[in-house]
Amino acid sequence: MTSPGPDGLVVAQASPADWTVVTGWAADEGWNPGLSDSASFFAQDPDGFFVGRVDGEPVSAISVVNYGADYAFLGFYLVRPDLRGHGYGLATWKAALAHAGGRTVGLDGVVAQQDNYRKSGFELAHRTVRFGGVVFPGEKSPGVRQAGPADHTAIIAYDGSCTPADRPAFLTSWLTTPGHRTFVRHADDGRPTGYAVLRPAREALRVGPLFADTADDARALFAALAAEADGRALAVDVPETNAPAVALVEKLGLTPSFETARMYTGPVRPFAVDRVHGVTTLELG
Repeated sequence: MTSPGPDGLVVAQASPADWTVVTGWAADEGWNPGLSDSASFFAQDPDGFFVGRVDGEPVSAISVVNYGADYAFLGFYLVRPDLRGHGYGLATWKAALAHAGGRTVGLDGVVAQQDNYRKSGFELAHRTVRFGGVVFPGEKSPGVRQAGPADHTAIIAYDGSCTPADRPAFLTSWLTTPGHRTFVRHADDGRPTGYAVLRPAREALRVGPLFADTADDARALFAALAAEADGRALAVDVPETNAPAVALVEKLGLTPSFETARMYTGPVRPFAVDRVHGVTTLELG
């Protein structure tokens, strides 16, 4: 798929190699991308990544990743800083958004772009705030352990209750990527009451997702993440509407650094928003 744009811009589907460049742009924006995120992103929808080029050089990017028949998520909306103001971003946006078809589209928008997203039909669901800092692990909590392959089926099912769409392809990669550490908490009857993933990133280690039935489950998982981090800084993106989640990270001594807005173009299926103590990624939801 290619689409011509202003001043010789050509928008086409991106390769994983292209996305190495785009991830560098994201790092320059201060987004602190995970070091191994792209493989899992492409595992979900390899056709959902787009780069705009002028004279063969990448100048803009966006992802529109489809989750099933009803939902898609938009991320990585970027234009090289030295080439902004030429219409490259909007042209790339329009070309790529067609990939979503009739699906409801979600995004986590930076403050500077939120008015533009509203003009494109996105409505605010909630603010998300990134909190970061060093967490001291404290005492281990019962029922928490590092997850293994035998846990994946239950984790994927649990994840589906916490998100607007099932995402087994993404999670199959996310849970097994080298360097990613997954922890799960179980009730006495063996059912999961939460799970969390910690991954290496350009700066602070990233937490995502952190899904848990209760604040106590989330606190127990955070203790395991802190022990794994071993004194390194953590960063987690917390929905502001989940007051117990905000209270937890504040009590742990984490401080806010920036905010985004979760926005949708239409309705999404019901999911357990109170379980979302930390979103998975700002790029894929």
